Amino acid sequence: MSGLGFAGVDVGGGGIRARVESGEGAAHGEDTSPAPRAGGRVDLDRLAAGITTVIENATRAGGQAGTGRGPGRLAGMAIGVTGMPGLVREPEPLWHALRERFELGALAVAGDTVTTHVGALGFRPGVVVAAGTGVITLGTDLDRVWNQSDGWGHLLGDHGSGAWIGMYGLQAALRAHDGRGGGSPALLERLTARFGRPLDLVALVYESASPAHHLASFAPSVADAAHEGDQVARAIWDEAGRQLGQAAVAAATGVEPVISWGGRLFDAGDLLMEPFLAAVRALLPEARPTPPLGTSVDGALALARAAARGELRSRHPYLYVFAADRGAPSPHTR
Repeated sequence: MSGLGFAGVDVGGGGIRARVESGEGAAHGEDTSPAPRAGGRVDLDRLAAGITTVIENATRAGGQAGTGRGPGRLAGMAIGVTGMPGLVREPEPLWHALRERFELGALAVAGDTVTTHVGALGFRPGVVVAAGTGVITLGTDLDRVWNQSDGWGHLLGDHGSGAWIGMYGLQAALRAHDGRGGGSPALLERLTARFGRPLDLVALVYESASPAHHLASFAPSVADAAHEGDQVARAIWDEAGRQLGQAAVAAATGVEPVISWGGRLFDAGDLLMEPFLAAVRALLPEARPTPPLGTSVDGALALARAAARGELRSRHPYLYVFAADRGAPSPHTR
């Protein structure tokens, strides 16, 4: 794929996903490695390299097989990054790293909660729960109201996330291994099949640079056990839905009670949606649950196009906009 285009990128605990669109069509790419970290923060240099590789591989394979051509010039790119603003405070290095390679006209760097919000609701006010490896909820009018609920990471929060579900599933499996009450033999069987001995699991999690990634990888096993009738597993998913519902309602202050959702955790379907919606309706009867229009990548593409048209302003701390003809933004620009 060559010529003028736009790129939307989603960076989460489950890796990098990208879509590039131009007059020649669309190309998709993915890297399932967790977001690179350095000193606890997202490593922007390595992230820029990873994004470059994903986009180049996708565009060379997407309709240009054998040409060796990359994406050409990109009028706009938007990146939704996990952990922003806490783990990404100054995203300007991404602009410098990506601008020359893709001849970028404009770059928007946002928290993945913003790209998920825009993907789910367009640019409408409301609340969106973004749930994958972690979870963060944003209630916003995309102007002056920016209500964040949770998003505090797997040690301090992320209640109801994939890592949270996986952690409680593994704890129940280990309780069964020990012969303690509250355990689940069905989850212990799945732990052994996936990770080997419990001691192998301990080494993997505690020595990992991304323990949340390994915890979340067990969430599908907890879902399988729940579907097969394991009550411990089912209770974990029920509580996850309640936690996400509480986060949604907490973020609804000052915005329309339109509530939507995004992220791969919701691929669990009714297992998660039923307790989630029940909690929302119980806590906020006037809520208007609204199925998402699209994904975080869709939201990133919409932001990329808006940035290229000069329609976006930096809104600290969730959204930074860089443009070739305007220089670096002030993070407090309104």
